[in-house]
Amino acid sequence: MYSSRLLEHFQTPRNVGEICDPAATVEVENPVCGDILRLSVTISDGVITSVRYKTRGCAASIAAGSALTEWIEGKRVEQLQSFSVEALEEMLGGLPNESKHAARLCDDAVKALIARVA
Repeated sequence: MYSSRLLEHFQTPRNVGEICDPAATVEVENPVCGDILRLSVTISDGVITSVRYKTRGCAASIAAGSALTEWIEGKRVEQLQSFSVEALEEMLGGLPNESKHAARLCDDAVKALIARVA
């Protein structure tokens, strides 16, 4: 059902937690399934220097949040525009149809982050 990459992110999620005094924090929710993703970042000279996340949701949402933080860290703020649901699904080794909402939740978080820091 789930790829080995997705399971690895779920079992050993990266960058879990919150940042004290972040440059920006966003929280998005999937109104259908109730999953919530909270993302916080620090930024120095236009570069995201650290990112943390908390999620309440299924295995796919936990794994997607972890993969998202790895993708975001080290990016320039303007590079966030290049994020795509398809790229996240590839990072996770694919998502079953019933779990694609996890990638959309991350997409919503990136869009909210762009709106906050741009």
